[in-house]
This record gives sequence, C-alpha cells and structure tokens, in this order.
Amino acid sequence: MDMLSGFLLETVRLFNTMSPYLLYGFLMAGVLKVFLREDFVARHLGTHDFMSILKASIFGIPLPLCSCGVIPAALGLRKQGASKAAIFSFLISTPTTGVDSILATYALLGGFYAGFRVFATFIVALIVGAAALLIKDVHKDGEVKDDDKCPHCKDESSTPVKACCASEKPHFGSKLLLALRYGFYDLLKDSGRSILIGVLIGGAISYFVPVSFVEQYLGNIWISMLVMMAIGIPMYVCSTGSIPVVAALMMKGLNPGAGFVFLITGPATNTVSFAVIAREFGVKSMLLFLLSLVVGSLLMGVMFNWAWGYFGLNFPALMQHHHMGGLPGWVNVISSLALLGGIIISWKKPIRR
Repeated sequence: MDMLSGFLLETVRLFNTMSPYLLYGFLMAGVLKVFLREDFVARHLGTHDFMSILKASIFGIPLPLCSCGVIPAALGLRKQGASKAAIFSFLISTPTTGVDSILATYALLGGFYAGFRVFATFIVALIVGAAALLIKDVHKDGEVKDDDKCPHCKDESSTPVKACCASEKPHFGSKLLLALRYGFYDLLKDSGRSILIGVLIGGAISYFVPVSFVEQYLGNIWISMLVMMAIGIPMYVCSTGSIPVVAALMMKGLNPGAGFVFLITGPATNTVSFAVIAREFGVKSMLLFLLSLVVGSLLMGVMFNWAWGYFGLNFPALMQHHHMGGLPGWVNVISSLALLGGIIISWKKPIRR
C-alpha cells in the first residue's frame, strides 16, 4: 500500500507541475493553428535551398503537431510546392517542439533546458534539411484533383478550394471558437493519452528506480546517449509526453545531454514516419534523414553537456529553486483537474465543428 501511495504521489506531483503550463500552451497552440495561414507557410518553402530550410525550421518550432500529426501536414505542404529540404527541416522542428511542450519543458526541466531545447531543435532541423540538399529534389507538380475543387464555383475544372473560397473568411469570434476547439479538444484528443502515459512512467521512475541503477547502466555519457537514442528513434512519443520521463531520469542522475537526445529523437521519429519518408522521397533520402538526425542530436547532446558543466548547473538544486518560485499550489490543482477533465471529455464526447 505504501508503494502504491508513493507512486501516486510522485505521479500527481509531476502532473500538477505541468498542468498550468500545458493549458496555456494548448490555448496558444489553438491560436497559432487558426490565425496562421497555411498558404503563407507553404509560399515560403518552395525553393530547394538554404533559405527554405531556415524558414521551415523557424515555422515548425511553435506549431503544435506530434510526430504522426506532422506527416499529413508535411505531405500537404509538399503538394503545395514545398521542397524536400524544407520538408525534412519541418519534420524535425515541428514535432520536437511546440508552444505546449516548450512551456511544459520549462515547468519540469527549467528555463535553461527549455531555451536550449528550442535552440538545439532549430540547429538539428537545419542540419537535417542541409543534408537533404545533397540529393536532387525531383518535385512533380500535380494537377488539381476533384476533391480539391471548390463546390461553390461554376468553373470547377481549374479553381482550387483555397483560391475560390479565400473571400469566405470567418469573423474573429468564430476564429476564437475554432482556436479553443482545436487547443482544448483536438490537441487533447491526440496527445492526452501520451501525456498521461508519460506522467505515469515518470512517476514510476521517480519512485521505483534507484539512483544506483542510473549510475551503473547509464553513467557513461556516450552509452547513455546511444541508449536513449535507440529507445527514442523507433518509439512513438509526443514532445510533451516525453518530458516527465526525462525529468525523472535526470533526478536519478542521467546526464542532461542524454535526456536531450531522447527529447529530439523520440518526438521527431517513429516507424511510421520512416515508412512515409521512404515512400515519398525514396529509401536513400530516408537513410540520409536518419543519419543526419543521429549526427545532429548527438552533437547537440554533447554541446548541452558542455554548457551544463560550464555554467555549473545542478539539476536537483535547480529544480528545487525553480519550484519554490513557481505557481501557487491551488492553481496547480485546479489546472490539473481541468486538464484531466478535458482529456476525458475529448475521448468520450465528440464536438461538432
């Protein structure tokens, strides 16, 4: 009974710490989704050069899409004319970060970790995109399909939906409702399960895994990075759900660079994304994508360990100071109840558009 209560207390503590930041992050994610025009993003990603890589890396960072949700978005951008190099960068920067995961990283790992995560994700996205420039991009412009034609236009043979219905813009109130629906229903439905699983795993690690286990098996910096990478690459884990796992392992002594490698490779890849990349761009491009991701994430992991030691940071002491200056306890509890209720509702009750 004591073991169960200890495990539950650790799990609730993690969930309470993350919840206020997640709620705010989901709100901002909904606003970005509704008010950022997709054609604006696609218009800047069409050239197979470094500038399109730079733009894709920047555009992808705040967008709230997981490693599976980013695949149809990337294919849509490809259809609109985005280059392969830009798509590769987008596939890294988008699922690895997001407004919600950045705030959750700050909540559990601190401001230094959250800031470096954004910076390093941007650098890795640039590396992967630059690697794609080594292979020529053969992009075939497709014709307008029947399901892309506007049903309201008389000339349905050539007018796409976006061009036809550009004048049919919803007013601000409708956009705000759509933002709330996307942030607190669609996103919660997609990522709520991963968040809860991540918190449960983090609580189990915090309570059951002894410090000696991490010291014995993950004490070596290089071995720990390779192990975390081997776990993260084939695994489906969202950028937010992976945070409590890393926080719990770091509390046991895992070096921050190894934790960061997991935060990059886990959300950025899974077996489904590899299959789609191989189908759309070829096996050679998929292998290049994987190799450049491995090199980039290891490079950033080493750099993060160096920066961590250079500034003399200590994770347990840093977290104690961070949580002492955190939000009031009642805010955390109310936020946790609201977030848990939202996740349950998103699973059980469909909401009409």
